[in-house]
Amino acid sequence: MSFIDSLRVAIDSLSAHLLRTVLAMLGLIIGVGAVITLLAVGRGSQDDVQRNIRSLGVNLLTVRPGAPSTGGIRAAAGSRPTLTYEDAQAIAAPGGVDNVGAVSVEQNIGIQIVVPGGSNFATQAIGTDEFYSIVRNTPLASGEFFYEDHLRTNAMVVVLGSNIAQTLFGSLDAPIGQQVRLSLGRTGATFTVIGVMSSRGGTALGNLDDRVLVPITTMSRTLVRFRAPTGIFVSTINVQTTHPDTMPLVAESIGALLRERHKVTEDDFQVQSQQDAMEAAAGVARTQSVLLGSIAGISLVVGGIGIMNTMLVSVTERTREIGIRRAVGARQRDILMQFLVEAILVCCVGGLLGAATGIGLSMAVNGREILGQTMHARLTPDAVILSLLVSIGIGIFFGFYPAARAARLRPIEALRYE
Repeated sequence: MSFIDSLRVAIDSLSAHLLRTVLAMLGLIIGVGAVITLLAVGRGSQDDVQRNIRSLGVNLLTVRPGAPSTGGIRAAAGSRPTLTYEDAQAIAAPGGVDNVGAVSVEQNIGIQIVVPGGSNFATQAIGTDEFYSIVRNTPLASGEFFYEDHLRTNAMVVVLGSNIAQTLFGSLDAPIGQQVRLSLGRTGATFTVIGVMSSRGGTALGNLDDRVLVPITTMSRTLVRFRAPTGIFVSTINVQTTHPDTMPLVAESIGALLRERHKVTEDDFQVQSQQDAMEAAAGVARTQSVLLGSIAGISLVVGGIGIMNTMLVSVTERTREIGIRRAVGARQRDILMQFLVEAILVCCVGGLLGAATGIGLSMAVNGREILGQTMHARLTPDAVILSLLVSIGIGIFFGFYPAARAARLRPIEALRYE
């Protein structure tokens, strides 16, 4: 019997028991659809994380306080301030570190912002400098950002996040020129709004739209004392390099400069590249995708078991038919081929329907807000092809035993079967 003949017989047999065939396919349809959808969602989440990291700035090196050692006892990383605004200025200064485009600092504190009339907002204030908007890629929606004179004169100015501007003033243009009071406990001062940042949404560092920016010098003098004999303490120094290829060299140069300035032999700071963060995030996302795909893959196995069960029932029902075919000259391999083609055909059709279901679900989920979270799905051909190949493999694996059992039936016993 040729393959075409086996395929024709398989179609006739499956059509004769259409409901049973559909039920056998159902597990496979659900499994393939779930695998494709969850892989698409996993890859969409990976893209979101990468996009958020890139939105924080390009070619970025982040310097944070390290783990200082006192008396041979090493403290936790970031437990003691070791970086200063003057360190950042030394990195950016001519002759400081080569291949540096811009340098900015950050110092975060929790504050209460109050406007005339009593409206208030609990948020975080970021003490920074005039290069923050360049390094952190934060364009303005209205007004202007800090400039050098603001830091030199400890100007009482503030830039608002878009959410705060909308909440307190109703629009992004209204706050410009208005006065707000920033309070930290019993300490507080009145600031003039000079700008509003464009909406950024949530990032790896939280929602920047809910924060305010003030000059680092003003924050240190007015809200909280960050000053020390060596300068103004900061929590982060952001260094933007001129090209991605120069990041390792710049990181090494920053380390040498800071060790010299801090007069230490062991680093009391950490230099991390944007690429490191992206690779770590990508690793987590890949693990998540594999986990989701594996969970969905369980339903493929269940679907395969269902197909095996259906084929075993079919072999039992058609025992007399098998005996007649053997009596008129059909060989064992012909019977094997007949039932194996049926199993593969069921899996192929089920896999195609499952792939269509997965593609449809991925498109439906993409951009939808579910439980307060906007979902993104990135559908790739390899996920669809892999799912289809797995469904064919399931057909061969779970269809072989029923087919082999049918082929091993003795013609005489099969003919006598009722």
